[in-house]
Amino acid sequence: MEPQEQGISRRQWLARMGAAAVVPAAAAGVLAAQQSHGGHGAPGARTPATPEAALRSLMEGNRRFAQGRANNPNRTLARLQELGTRQAPFAAVLACADSRLPVEILFDQGFGDVFVTRVAGNIATSEVIGSLEYATEVLGAKVVMVLGHSACGAVKATMDGQVVPGQIGSLYPYIHPAVEDARGRGVDAVVEENVRNQVDILRAASPVLASALRGGKVVVAGGMFNFRTGLVTPVVSPPRT
Repeated sequence: MEPQEQGISRRQWLARMGAAAVVPAAAAGVLAAQQSHGGHGAPGARTPATPEAALRSLMEGNRRFAQGRANNPNRTLARLQELGTRQAPFAAVLACADSRLPVEILFDQGFGDVFVTRVAGNIATSEVIGSLEYATEVLGAKVVMVLGHSACGAVKATMDGQVVPGQIGSLYPYIHPAVEDARGRGVDAVVEENVRNQVDILRAASPVLASALRGGKVVVAGGMFNFRTGLVTPVVSPPRT
């Protein structure tokens, strides 16, 4: 998608993503093969029992980090060796690629706890959606968190709308609906709106996540990380059941 397509509406963009995110039938065989090789139940894993508990575990870990009380769990070579060739992360996070956003550290987690996808602007591309579908359908993650952050450079660049080299501009169409929705309210307001939009895309455009949501197997939430406080503030909370 070229940068000149920035002007599409949020509704049009959701529709496009829905068409692009359908999992081919051939992929089902890959998912089944992965499940047969022990995608669930990694040894020693302490998995929260419910999606709500999984989200709570993430947020509690972030509070520990922000308060300087991090446990730094599951970060030894022994833990990595214990996992071997299997993993069962309890959470999946779509975060910005910003180097100041190390997901496992700011949520006080370790090896095997969180399945992380990172891309500038924390945007839900087809490739990212497929990765998150894998995390939930095959590996058993119970919560998907879209994580934006204060003063996001990708958001700033989209707001500026200047010509950029290479394929940097390919990020703009995903973020531009948030620029329109939060016009005149500053970069952090656009970041929050972008988180909401990406959550909507994941909830609406992914058949795998939509099914898991209906079945109560997963929740999809959104948050914003503040570099000054170290805290993740909820932007989108799961619907109350």
